[in-house]
Amino acid sequence: MTGASGGASGGALLVVGDVVTDVVARHRGPLAVGTDTAASVRRLPGGAGANVACWAAHEGCGEVRLLGRVGTDAAAWHERELAACGVRPLLVVDAAAPTGTVICLVDTADSAERTFLTDSGASLRIGPDDWSDALLDGVGRLHLSGYLLFSEPSRALVSVALSAARARGVPVSLDPASTGFLTALGVDRFLGLVEGVDVLLPSRDEACLLTGLPDAADAAAKLSRHVPLVIVKQGVQGALVARSGAVSTRVAAVRASPRDSTGAGDAFTGAFLAALLAGAEPREAAAAGCRAGARAVERVGGRPPRAACWGPADG
Repeated sequence: MTGASGGASGGALLVVGDVVTDVVARHRGPLAVGTDTAASVRRLPGGAGANVACWAAHEGCGEVRLLGRVGTDAAAWHERELAACGVRPLLVVDAAAPTGTVICLVDTADSAERTFLTDSGASLRIGPDDWSDALLDGVGRLHLSGYLLFSEPSRALVSVALSAARARGVPVSLDPASTGFLTALGVDRFLGLVEGVDVLLPSRDEACLLTGLPDAADAAAKLSRHVPLVIVKQGVQGALVARSGAVSTRVAAVRASPRDSTGAGDAFTGAFLAALLAGAEPREAAAAGCRAGARAVERVGGRPPRAACWGPADG
């Protein structure tokens, strides 16, 4: 197994992150404030961590494990949905908090842009007591959802997991997750918390926020002085690969007809990590990520296009 530069082959992918219930409301045009707006509403399994795991499995990763925390209200449903997508669910059931819920408001105009209303629920109560170093047995890569950085218990879990991974030589990736939460956390604090991460996968907006630079390429280059490998996801503009303070590769996007951009970044991340575990170089892995992101925006919800994952709820 090699480091963050790619070429790592073999082993399972362990994802630690959020498992939530998405309520996706697809409407067209501006919301009518103070009255009704017609929409198509669906309840779907989601969560950035869970979505990444499902897409990695869909993209051929031989073994994918997911550590997350859910409430008793939806634990069995989420376990079934994850297993159906080829993911081994390692879910801690919280008797004191409900499963996290995200209301996804999706404008069905050309951009398919979405706005999230987030109640993290049990997902942010995951902590060091839910971790065991044995979780890393047979693991080739560890991926951490950035949402773990936004509560004290889950930040402590990140620290424990990073230390355990470093001790075993397991490379670690992290997706910053949310500009809104990053702003509240603070850039300097975020950069301190991710010290020791091998791969950072921010969106364009997240990269610019983390560096204070308006240009995504400049932001990617600057971030790669802190983290060995930085992949900036740019949606219709593709992706940037940066190492050692410079952008080494620009990867073109794949054309798509967007319906719902929910989970597109998670799809990219899952496919990217699956490719790295299969031995791909970062450029090839980023191209796989762009292909998965394009497929993701053409469907409703954040999970991959697999009949076993969806059944009649697929849109």
